[in-house]
Amino acid sequence: MSTSVPGLNAPLRACALATRLAVAAAVAPAAFAQAGEDPIVITASRLEERLSQTLADVSLVDRAAIERSGASSVADLLARLPGIEISRNGGPGGSTSVYIRGGETRHTAVYVDGVRVDSQSTGGAAWEQIALDRIERVEVLRGPAAAVYGSDAVGGVVQVFTRRGQGALRASGGLGWGSRGSRLADAGLSGSDGRLDYALSAGWSDSNGFDARDGQNPDTDGWRRGSLQARVGWQLAPEHRVEASMTDSHLNARYDGSSTRDDRSHHELRTAALSWRGQWNEQALSSARLSESRSLYETEPSIYQTRTRLRDLTLQHEQQLRPGQRVSLTLERREDRLDNLASATAVRLQDERSQDGVALGWRGEFGVHSLQAHARHDDDSEFGGKGTGSLAWGWRFAPAWRLTASAATSFRAPTLYQRFSDYGVPNLVPESGRNLEIGLRRSAGEHEIGLVAWRNKVEDLIVFGAAGPCASSFGCYENVGQASYEGLTLSGRTRVGAVALRASADFHDPRNEATDKLIARRARRLATLGADTVLAGWRLGAEVQAAGERWDDAANTRRLGGYGLVNLSAETKLGKGLTLQARLDNAGDKDYALARSYNVAGRSALVVLRWAV
Repeated sequence: MSTSVPGLNAPLRACALATRLAVAAAVAPAAFAQAGEDPIVITASRLEERLSQTLADVSLVDRAAIERSGASSVADLLARLPGIEISRNGGPGGSTSVYIRGGETRHTAVYVDGVRVDSQSTGGAAWEQIALDRIERVEVLRGPAAAVYGSDAVGGVVQVFTRRGQGALRASGGLGWGSRGSRLADAGLSGSDGRLDYALSAGWSDSNGFDARDGQNPDTDGWRRGSLQARVGWQLAPEHRVEASMTDSHLNARYDGSSTRDDRSHHELRTAALSWRGQWNEQALSSARLSESRSLYETEPSIYQTRTRLRDLTLQHEQQLRPGQRVSLTLERREDRLDNLASATAVRLQDERSQDGVALGWRGEFGVHSLQAHARHDDDSEFGGKGTGSLAWGWRFAPAWRLTASAATSFRAPTLYQRFSDYGVPNLVPESGRNLEIGLRRSAGEHEIGLVAWRNKVEDLIVFGAAGPCASSFGCYENVGQASYEGLTLSGRTRVGAVALRASADFHDPRNEATDKLIARRARRLATLGADTVLAGWRLGAEVQAAGERWDDAANTRRLGGYGLVNLSAETKLGKGLTLQARLDNAGDKDYALARSYNVAGRSALVVLRWAV
């Protein structure tokens, strides 16, 4: 599969265009600015705050943007945001990794309705398990947040939220058809009645797929997915609320692991949570959450099965000390369990561990200056205690301009599989990170530009190395020297007449400092460029995604070429409550690769009819 681009390739052209657009946003006259929405987010500090007031690098994707994106998975949706790229072994059922600022996929903490999702086998969330159906919004924090969330948040945090019912009963649904026999259907009910609010939904999709891997079984590797979500809340009193939520997702996908067998993988993800929130007075707010997630991955006819169960109890209190200053206290208990069935090459592994964490946070506003500090200590039943901290400062030196700077430490505990499987080494130590970043942002209505630069050093990086102290003769996990993830993100949005423009350009250098090699499957250049407008009753959109060349291996010997993709979208209202959406991805049918020898979808079309009553 050839993906090289001669001359001035698409990634560089897109980066240059993104840079020009961002500069244009910076100098756009304030006279054209309009009052923009300033939504509330919680991911930056685990507390509610306006997006414009966060001192961290945060993105928010709402339901309307999710539907217009035409993305088939959460990973594909995230790949359209600044600072994020993905890799995938084949189709939607293949192993998927999400890299925030070039970090490892296990360095991103992932939550679904506040429920922690992770794998104690591979480490990190199994992104292919998370269904995109009926997700209301996604919040993304770029940068470490272990002082807030504990282990895992070395490179960033992703929070997925399903719909919450409000107002009169609302029924909605959608039917879609697309390339390669793709079909989808979803339906939901939501609303509120007095103190009760509810949201129920279900989704189903399938596809004939495409041949996932060159040189293997030459068949089409299709997939089918089903999902359920439920969220019910009860207002005990004006100041007190309880809520229960659950999600259930199943994915069955064919993949090419053999030249003769019909290989299949089965994924399950179940989450459940019960929470309470109480406002004692204008200055004091408390909350409690009990949650559990269960994930399953198994294959056939080659037998492999791994199950992870995570349980969390979180207690949190927020207190306003005086106007403009507040503190928070968080107590958290985590329990992780792994069950790997025996196979032809490994014995059965059953093990568990626990972590107890206590965290303190403080935020202060002093005129044009903002300060924020967090400190946390986690005590792990296996390796002992670990402390983390962060400090951030913001300066609004002009009405539309703000400068931010921050420093943070982080860690990721080894998984149970990395320590106690046949490939494991019991004395592995946690990976530890130190991050510095600085940001500059100008925001004036519909015109915005942002510039963020960072450097994140991770020591005792865990990799799979040569045979050694473990039981396997194939290889063992080990702690190596350190990796550095550094880079710069430039992003902007503006409006020119009836056209809304957005763009971002990322310049990364994710490097293994022990070998001075680039980390596998990370591009040093990323860019996106998008435009939307309304014409003759249609909402029309165009988008360019571009990535520079990468290496498929740690030794930097197998090259993956750069690529540029063009995606088109259209949407119109056919009547009251009825909307037609159309999407064309990879309109130029670009031949490219996210992982060597694995194929990706070519030109893909999707048409969806949505209704709401």
